[in-house]
Amino acid sequence: MSTFTRLNPLTGEIASSAIAMKAADVPAIAAKAAAAFPAWAAMGPNARRAVLLKAAVALESRKDAFVAAMMSEIGATAGWAMFNLGLAAGIVREAAAITTQIAGEVIPSDKPGCLAMALKEPVGVILGIAPWNAPIILGVRAIAVPLACGNAVILKASETCPRTHELIVEAFAEAGFPDGVVQVVTNAPADAADVVGALIDAPEVTRINFTGSTGVGRIIAQRAARHLKPCLLELGGKAPLIVLDDADLDEAVKAAAFGAFMNQGQICMSTERIIVVDTVAEDFATKFAAKAASMPAGDPRKGATPLGAVVDRKTVTHVNSLIEDALSKGATLRAGGIAESVLMPATVVDGVTDAMNIYRDESFGPVVAMIRARDEADAIRIANDSAYGLSAAVFTRDTVRGLRVARQIRSGICHVNGPTVHDEAQMPFGGVGASGYGRFGGRQGIDSFTETRWITVETQPGHFPI
Repeated sequence: MSTFTRLNPLTGEIASSAIAMKAADVPAIAAKAAAAFPAWAAMGPNARRAVLLKAAVALESRKDAFVAAMMSEIGATAGWAMFNLGLAAGIVREAAAITTQIAGEVIPSDKPGCLAMALKEPVGVILGIAPWNAPIILGVRAIAVPLACGNAVILKASETCPRTHELIVEAFAEAGFPDGVVQVVTNAPADAADVVGALIDAPEVTRINFTGSTGVGRIIAQRAARHLKPCLLELGGKAPLIVLDDADLDEAVKAAAFGAFMNQGQICMSTERIIVVDTVAEDFATKFAAKAASMPAGDPRKGATPLGAVVDRKTVTHVNSLIEDALSKGATLRAGGIAESVLMPATVVDGVTDAMNIYRDESFGPVVAMIRARDEADAIRIANDSAYGLSAAVFTRDTVRGLRVARQIRSGICHVNGPTVHDEAQMPFGGVGASGYGRFGGRQGIDSFTETRWITVETQPGHFPI
């Protein structure tokens, strides 16, 4: 079988190679998953829990391999790779913990002697499509709760980080999952559309979860809709962080810098819009610009800088174009600027208005837009002036005020006095609008990856009108 290569975005050297599967390979993979499903689904919850707990240990034992793969494939820093691994192991352990919580209920029936139950049952084969930006976290998230619920899974690896995603499935295999319950599909970039289409079309695949861009998410949802297959979509974001007039500016600066520049801004929750009330805007901008200027980018292999490389030259071109457009329309550069390589500086563009592309377009890079608001109501209006709605944040010393503002922001997630980048395995994670629908995480994930069935048992003789 042929292979394809992924190049290191910083050096241009071969970072990894993987099998270049084709659409023609999909039927056998899907059939194998379907054949493995019944035995796994029939296992008791504590038996499934034991295997998942072993998988968490197996993931952690591959620490060095994961760090090396993420550094070479996507230009990640060691810190980002270790954060990925730690949270991913936590996701698996949380999934293990919920195997005994996949519970139904007894529902009172109006029919005498009728015992009515709602049961949660596994749905079969689930396709998980994971992206490159947080590859261990999101690769594991695509399969862990589905497995806990008794499903078989196929992980469609990103063409940008095939080795990182292969390592996940190797760890799960070591843990003792039955053959065929966990499989990985790798493919060359040119074949991505055909392979994903074949996976969605496979009769054995019953549900799809996808994390990635809004544009691709729409295509996947439309393809799945032809077969009436449910999707869970976690898509793009344009996360706002509101700084109100009574905010602790030092805390807001720290959270905004972390949210905007962690992993070079390549996180779906990344702070892309800082909306500051006029009365404190200049003080905040001065402090924030200084913080951004103190965060250089460098070769992630040396481990000497907080920022590493962005994933490719396409990102550089896109981010540069957003900066140039904003500056040409009257914005001010407070830190950073145009980049010449994948080592992009932490960039702050102030005075952004709705006439500029950066106001609405997701950057997915180390640039953040500062937008001035007249007051609280104007800040809320600006925050909601977006097609996206994944994560948000609001800073104020008045927590009741913060909660009131948070309730008015249209997003799946909102944090009061915390960064927009925040994820925990047990939390309901997902967005609204162009950021997708459905929820990963904890008990919310059970609903996403099980079927609810109504089953009755008659305990008295029946009486019928005919």
